[in-house]
Amino acid sequence: MDCVGRSSESVSGDSIAQSMENGVFREDERCFKQVSPQRGCGSRNTSPMGRAGSRNTSPSRQKVVKTKPRGLDEETLATFGKPVHSDVQMEDNIWAMLPEDLLHEILARVPPFMIFRLRSVCKRWNSLLQDSIFLKFHSRVPSHGPCLLTFWKNSQTPQCSVFSLPLKTWYRIPFTFLPQWAFWLVGSSGGLVCFSGLDGLTFKTLVCNPLTQTWRTLPSMHYNQQRQLIMVVDRLDRSFKVIATSDIYGDKSLPTEVYDSKLNGWSLHQIMPAVNLCSSKMAYCDSRLYLETLSPLGLMMYRLDTGQWEHIPAKFPRSLLDGYLVAGTQKRLFLVGRIGLYSTLQSMRIWELDHAKIMWAEISRMPPKYFRALLRLSAERFECFGQDNLICFTSWNQGKGLLFDVDKKAWSWIGGCALQSYNSQVCFYEPRFDASIY
Repeated sequence: MDCVGRSSESVSGDSIAQSMENGVFREDERCFKQVSPQRGCGSRNTSPMGRAGSRNTSPSRQKVVKTKPRGLDEETLATFGKPVHSDVQMEDNIWAMLPEDLLHEILARVPPFMIFRLRSVCKRWNSLLQDSIFLKFHSRVPSHGPCLLTFWKNSQTPQCSVFSLPLKTWYRIPFTFLPQWAFWLVGSSGGLVCFSGLDGLTFKTLVCNPLTQTWRTLPSMHYNQQRQLIMVVDRLDRSFKVIATSDIYGDKSLPTEVYDSKLNGWSLHQIMPAVNLCSSKMAYCDSRLYLETLSPLGLMMYRLDTGQWEHIPAKFPRSLLDGYLVAGTQKRLFLVGRIGLYSTLQSMRIWELDHAKIMWAEISRMPPKYFRALLRLSAERFECFGQDNLICFTSWNQGKGLLFDVDKKAWSWIGGCALQSYNSQVCFYEPRFDASIY
């Protein structure tokens, strides 16, 4: 039976306001203030934004490339990026006389994380998230811009922080509304976040909207085992799908299953042909799912519209040490990986799949200064993920974030972003109030 859950404190608008007053949305005893970068005890500051005048000659002290943030235009960014001064007086009678539609039009353009502050102004604003008119205006507004969602567990308690790239600010989002399962992050799409895990011995899949604090578990699959999952959201159709491929132990005898939120059920599709996967990482773009294979060499592609698997004989570049598939906009598919046999000869490169020639074409290389600062050891692990032609690199040991804008060919450190410990999971996240879990 479908299990639908909501935080008992967050379903009611009045109770959410009370939770706000009690410090639910709080970080370091200050409600939604900027979170300072976390540092290990006694560790030296190796941030690229180190203190001016220090003698730190680490490769990480490189000049930061400033690029225009995505999502918010310059005027909006300048408005919400300014500190709020207590001497600025608001005319209460003007705000009280604003027409309802104009008020919704204004509030819909406020960065989503700041809505939580504004909801404590009055009961009228507190009921925004349950207001269908506000959600309608909010759905028409362009995205706030890319964010990084970091998920980890502290003493078995789920923790979540979101770093806004346009505002360069950390926001703590309480995840106590989720059940106490042993679950892990699958990914995020269209404002929803997907988790999978074990409730006792039962494998379950969970979808939630962190902003509205709502969640629900999906019905059990036909073959309910721990599977490799990916979630995709169709905003125009106001629906989402979850694709389950082989299980995490490599059992390829299981049929592919697809969950459709409109049908609220799983459908069975073709079994993936016998291949040797070289990575559990998957990329989804243009209604196609891609996986890397070693034998036969190339890619396995799953068509969501037909439910069929195909093999693409796109050979990987020579001397590729580790590769990540990253989905771009429309049909663009990228391959990111290190090239070289020794630490002194390694480099990070990015290729794009030429669908016509079925081959990888190199489009960029990570500058050596960034590569040395991000990965100081030849065997050091890194993570790579993308969204909207943005590719983010994170290092397990350095706790840094490096961003590459494919369209602008620009590399930049993510200013003010200090990622969590090695056991954290990171993905791109688009904050949206109108993302429905149904």
